[in-house]
Amino acid sequence: MNKKLIPTLRKTFILIPTIVFLIVLTSCQSNSQSENLQEEKELPAPLIEMKDFFKNGNKTSLLISPDGNYFSYRADYRGMMNIFVQKTSDTVAWRVTNDTVRSIRRYFWKGNRIVFSQDIGGDENYQLFSVNADGSDLKGLTVFPGINTNVIDALTEIPGKEKELLVGINKRVRECLDPYLLNVETGELKLLYTNKENYNTWVTDNQGVIRLASKPDGLDITWYYKNNEKDVFSPMITVSFDDQFTVGSFDKDNKNIYTLSNIGRDKVTLSEYDPLTKKEVKEIFSDNNYDLEKIFYDRKKKKLVSVSWTGEKNERHFFDKEWEKIQKGLDDKFKDYSIIIGGYDDARTKAIVVIYNDRTWPKFYFYNFKTKETTEAANPYPWCNEKQMSHTKPITYRAKDGLVIHGYLTLPVGVEAKRLPVVINPHGGPWTRDEWGINPEVQFLANRGYAVLQMDFRGSTGYGKKFYKAGFKQWGKKMQDDITDGVEWLKKEGIADAKRIAIYGGSYGGNAVLFGVTSTPDLYAAGVADVAASNMFTFIRSLAPEWGPYIKQFYEMVGDPNDPKDSVMLAEISPLFHVDKIKSPLFISCGANDPRVNRAESDQIVAALKKRGVAVEYMVKNDEGHGFSNQKNQFDFYEAMEKFLDKHVKNKK
Repeated sequence: MNKKLIPTLRKTFILIPTIVFLIVLTSCQSNSQSENLQEEKELPAPLIEMKDFFKNGNKTSLLISPDGNYFSYRADYRGMMNIFVQKTSDTVAWRVTNDTVRSIRRYFWKGNRIVFSQDIGGDENYQLFSVNADGSDLKGLTVFPGINTNVIDALTEIPGKEKELLVGINKRVRECLDPYLLNVETGELKLLYTNKENYNTWVTDNQGVIRLASKPDGLDITWYYKNNEKDVFSPMITVSFDDQFTVGSFDKDNKNIYTLSNIGRDKVTLSEYDPLTKKEVKEIFSDNNYDLEKIFYDRKKKKLVSVSWTGEKNERHFFDKEWEKIQKGLDDKFKDYSIIIGGYDDARTKAIVVIYNDRTWPKFYFYNFKTKETTEAANPYPWCNEKQMSHTKPITYRAKDGLVIHGYLTLPVGVEAKRLPVVINPHGGPWTRDEWGINPEVQFLANRGYAVLQMDFRGSTGYGKKFYKAGFKQWGKKMQDDITDGVEWLKKEGIADAKRIAIYGGSYGGNAVLFGVTSTPDLYAAGVADVAASNMFTFIRSLAPEWGPYIKQFYEMVGDPNDPKDSVMLAEISPLFHVDKIKSPLFISCGANDPRVNRAESDQIVAALKKRGVAVEYMVKNDEGHGFSNQKNQFDFYEAMEKFLDKHVKNKK
């Protein structure tokens, strides 16, 4: 379960981030198919050391301090990623955190302090800490064992809130968050609302005042609104769980709200909504082919700046001419890269700009708002040579029933795309999608000579409501058929060697591995399943207490083990009940502390495979949760996976 307690299930379910960079990866626009997959002659890349793909970066996740005098970054300290600070006018940096147990992945500036979160061994119960920019006064802010803290609003650019955050803490009941004001210097907590109604989403206005809340009720989600801070919540709109209604921000008058919604439509669009009349005022912007995803509202200017979405590349439409001009200038300067403005100081003098593409790890630049000049701030992965990396190309193919499936194909550099060993790599979630950009796992496999195919099977997000709902109760069925059809497409194009095809995935992608080797046992030479469910009954029942009010939605999307008809279907797709069909050797891995897919899911299928004499390798890490986070564990995993694939796929005769 996602312990952020998201307002709708479609946000994510069991998604493993295979890319640890704290940026949003995007996708490249191309309609080319197999005949255009290699546009230019390139020499084969040398074999690159495995650790080069996965070791911690020298200086990554850069952020500017609010006063513009400092910048921070994450870098390695004794094998773990910690936070460092440096003056923007100097070259000397100092470390402000000292974690040698688990890497720090989430952090931000608040005033002159840095706030970061950390869990214990991957249990996803995040606790907040803060430290001064000079490294002094490191303190725990919400150190409650077994309790999760979520930042609702960092309250940036709000006068009087320079030292405060709005956070949600699930101390009272596990299933929902009570909102608190948190002082990042003293650690003082002030309860804002005793959440007896069990609201689980909170939205603030331009002054940081909570004005909206939502909660699920069976298969519906109801949003509640209050007209001012002292008012009481009253129902505003009730939507079905399979519709999307997400609040981006209030308008400049704190009256109407900007929403991303697909109510009455197939695609998610940007609209203005009046919470008093409970009606949509107007549709502001939409894309014909994809769901809109994110609103950028500038609190300082009190203006809607842009809306963004993922097509074959990251797309953006601007409403603010000043920000549009800044973005265009950067796009013109870095023509072959995707560019993200990663943060800026309060005075809007300096910003951090991130550039990357499908072959380049993120690089960071300082941007001067006045002069429009950029200077390189950090190249976190200088050992990675862009010319030795593979191109990732958007592709499409048709499923058996005619549905168009989008995906990405990555081929080894300088190698003819004929009869290659292949790794099929379905994404986790499953209610998310793959995107174009640099992916260490994919580049690692391509460097080893494999073609890698990623696909957005039905049920993936971003392609509209109809495509999303086409995945309901299709785990191991039509969703898996879409993956199989991708394999057949590669074979038909002559790219794949039919005898040397592997399938690898994590989380739902790991489920797809087990679905694949049981439903199509002759298709794959081997499978690698990370944190995968093997018994749909034990898996779903272990989720029920955590999912709480969302469990009925999950039953509708996946299956209800208490329903006789669904039980038959769940038994049909549970890999544990079909181990007699498995012919392919398997490599299975998991974290002992996984709160989403219990370790027992891996234990039981490994035991069943060994009993049948099927070749199986098993890796368990006692200091990990849902996916391996620590560098040493990642090294162990990829080293073992490489040897496994070499033996059973690449060198198969």
